[in-house]
Amino acid sequence: MLKGTASLESAIENFDILKCMQCGICSGSCPSGRHTVLNIRRLVRRASHDPAVMEDESLWMCTTCYNCQERCPRSVRIVDAVLRIREIAVHQGIILDSHRKVASLLLETGHAVPINEENTERRKQLGLSELPPTVHSVPDALMEVKKLLKSCDFEEIVED
Repeated sequence: MLKGTASLESAIENFDILKCMQCGICSGSCPSGRHTVLNIRRLVRRASHDPAVMEDESLWMCTTCYNCQERCPRSVRIVDAVLRIREIAVHQGIILDSHRKVASLLLETGHAVPINEENTERRKQLGLSELPPTVHSVPDALMEVKKLLKSCDFEEIVED
């Protein structure tokens, strides 16, 4: 398992983060930044030197729309770096409780959104079938999803 500064260095070495000139185009084009605490420019700067960035809640606010990366004048691979930093954080046990809950639902039901009475009713109101075309509507699919998740040690990665 990767730890500390070495893991952060491995996360940024192939993404040209150090080329960032802090122009702010990334933050200005970030739809998540308008509605959350995410300031992608600050996050990139912090990622260049601070291993604690992996514990920053804003790391998880990026929706990976790639607006920042497409507009970057220095072609910094911002989203790719964010995804790599998240990957390392998860392997170190750093994951938001809300993401851990989604992972738990996926492990249990093969579906990240609960199929409960409330969601079933919403689906009917929208004119959709009660069950989405996921593992819920294909009986053997749940076993296949669980088998796949087990093969990549998903449960060990996301457990408390």
